[in-house]
Amino acid sequence: MFFISHSRRELMHFNFTSNPTAAWVWRQLIEATPWAHQPSHLIRDGDAVYGRDFDERTRAVGVIGVKTPRRASNANSIAEQVVRSIRVECLDHLIVINDRHLMAVLTEFIEYYNHDRPHRSPTLGSPVPRNLSRTGPVSSRAVLGGLDHVQDRAA
Repeated sequence: MFFISHSRRELMHFNFTSNPTAAWVWRQLIEATPWAHQPSHLIRDGDAVYGRDFDERTRAVGVIGVKTPRRASNANSIAEQVVRSIRVECLDHLIVINDRHLMAVLTEFIEYYNHDRPHRSPTLGSPVPRNLSRTGPVSSRAVLGGLDHVQDRAA
């Protein structure tokens, strides 16, 4: 489960479990939306794991829930693209050993996704903009054990 800010497509929160429940999903929503950063809308699919009262509970905290239609992947294309990016650029190239390893891999990938990975925008910028230096020697650092590399200029 993950939460994305649609304005810059920044991944704000993620977590996983092999046995999701309505209580676990609600806990993820609470952790992902502190009062100062509460979203106005929450786009989600129609999975039964949310529970029967999920929409009522989100309305009670001031969030409008929007359920996507069945078999309409374009209705939530940003989330579909994030899932595809995580699979194609990360998980398809690794053998994940256990939950702890998966959490470490996903944490590193999401840090890379938010701060360093070029996105489809006119400037190829990442969701969290960074100040780039135009002078100094170029250095390279490996991401995800060498699946990708990020080049930076030394300050």
